[in-house]
Amino acid sequence: MSLNVAVQMDPIDRINIAGDSTFALMLEAQARGHALSYYTPDTLAMRDGEVFATVQPVEVRDIKGDHFTLGEKQRVRVDGFDVILMRQDPPFDMHYVTATHLLERVHPKTLVVNDPAHVRNAPEKIFVTEFPELMPPTLITRDLEEIKAFRGEFGDIVVKPLYGNGGAAVFRLTRDDLNFGSLYDLFATTFREPWVVQRFIPEVAQGDKRIILVDGEFAGAVNRVPSPGDLRSNMVRGGAAKETDLSPREREICEALGPSLRAKGLLFTGIDVIDGNLTEINVTSPTGIRAIRRLGGPDIAALIWDAIETKRS
Repeated sequence: MSLNVAVQMDPIDRINIAGDSTFALMLEAQARGHALSYYTPDTLAMRDGEVFATVQPVEVRDIKGDHFTLGEKQRVRVDGFDVILMRQDPPFDMHYVTATHLLERVHPKTLVVNDPAHVRNAPEKIFVTEFPELMPPTLITRDLEEIKAFRGEFGDIVVKPLYGNGGAAVFRLTRDDLNFGSLYDLFATTFREPWVVQRFIPEVAQGDKRIILVDGEFAGAVNRVPSPGDLRSNMVRGGAAKETDLSPREREICEALGPSLRAKGLLFTGIDVIDGNLTEINVTSPTGIRAIRRLGGPDIAALIWDAIETKRS
């Protein structure tokens, strides 16, 4: 079965192919004989209820500095594709939300991965709060008194933007940290939305596990260990990828999440777990599948395309 596939993503010339999950998915699609086209979300438009994009046929190869060739630009209706991979990175702002509204017009006739309506309704740091029994103590607010009370209860806390990504603007504040007031002022002027406050988990020093689920089933995992002197384990922030297995608690978390992910059409999901605590459910552009494969784990790109092809058959 050959599918006509479009990939909605960030500019292809700027990606780091060594760790980019979208690129892994493109390589696998091409290897299976699917026709690949590429476009950025800036080119989306809706005219009289029909959704268009400026797309280019694309060939990909796993060669740093020479990883793609683009064909001629064409203005096309996106419902002419069998599959669209919605893979641009956050920030999850109104531009992102608008893209989900436009792609919702063509899904499921054109299979959009992940389901755009549920991507919109399941921001990573809010969707996760549907499972409070799996999480560390968590507060979502921009109210100073609420944050003071939470800090008074737990002492050592982490503060991060509600719609941030890649470890940007993640801060740890200890009970006596004199930067609390200044950090509150900074967040209050920088972010219009509430932010996330969580109890700090010291075991993050041993790693923040990225677990990949495909159509609600565990597919693979990598342990991301922060570099010395940094709180953040994100690989784009210098975190080191280490081989790992799942603990019984982590398997319990996957089993608890699976039915909801399947029901919402969230076919490719990455969850973050620290010392048995679920901290995030990434449904926009999960990373980690190239690192998992490089460490001897399963070929998750192949598992994802198996699932997509099953849904399109």
